[in-house]
Amino acid sequence: MGNPKHTEVSVARQSPQRPDADEPELDDTTGAAQPDETEETDRPSASIDRSLWDELRIDPVEIALPAGTGFTLRAYRPASSLTPTDVTERDQDDPFLARRQAVEEEEDDETVVILDEELAQEFAAEDDDEDATRRRRDGAAADTDTDTEEDSDEAVADEENDEEVPVFLSHQGKLLLFKTPESLVSFIRSGAPNDLSQLDSWNELSERVEPADIAPLDEDTYELDLVVENLRGGHDTWDSTLLIEAGEVARDLSYALRLPAVLDMLSAGSSLDDLDEALRATANGGIGAFMGRRRLKKIGAQTASLGWRTIVGKISAVVDWRD
Repeated sequence: MGNPKHTEVSVARQSPQRPDADEPELDDTTGAAQPDETEETDRPSASIDRSLWDELRIDPVEIALPAGTGFTLRAYRPASSLTPTDVTERDQDDPFLARRQAVEEEEDDETVVILDEELAQEFAAEDDDEDATRRRRDGAAADTDTDTEEDSDEAVADEENDEEVPVFLSHQGKLLLFKTPESLVSFIRSGAPNDLSQLDSWNELSERVEPADIAPLDEDTYELDLVVENLRGGHDTWDSTLLIEAGEVARDLSYALRLPAVLDMLSAGSSLDDLDEALRATANGGIGAFMGRRRLKKIGAQTASLGWRTIVGKISAVVDWRD
């Protein structure tokens, strides 16, 4: 992820032009003007050491939700090297989800009723004859294409397994969010079970991390608590960077925490994906920005805000807040 922070724009302070470079500028009481120590100390440090995170390929993340703001960790690794989070216990605790899964399983089950044994044998024989005829007719073509199709399937599977996917500091399908850097570091050092502990760099992180290291970059800070309100304001007030970053972290969370409903809502071709594409076009400038603004006007503010309210609600429901 490499998007700039959406709401904060840093403007470099410019020193006032001095009439003579050889003469110091004086104030009314003390002579030479002194730098504003208050403003300097309030300014965040620009020299935060990122070597730990770059070396271990894990990043601190800050996420704001309606219930509060918390810190967590995120990494990207090949899908083949990760064991997905176990959502069995989480889903059992959700009676609505459990009920829906039971209905889906019943609908998927095929029910075969045998009325007569001889009739069933007759049907089976007819099926065998049809299968044999079809095999003879298509045998040559099937033999020719089999190797190519298998090679293609294997190549696709290998590519999917090698694709880097997100994994968060989570456990049993719950995202672990910490109110302070100190509480996050305390958990990392505790040895408590979590989904990041499967990474080969986890042990080293637990030995080296300090509270001062928990300083997320702007592109790793997400304000999901502002999304719905921003969308309700209408097209003219939509903050493209806020909404684009929200979409990115929502996709990461829904994949890592196994939230298929959220993935579907943000999948290619969905109304929220159309919103995301139009916002990206406007942010990129040029003729694409003009077309993006036209597309945005066709997207209903109410529909977008309702969709995002659902997404934020589903993510909030799988957060385990830690103090």
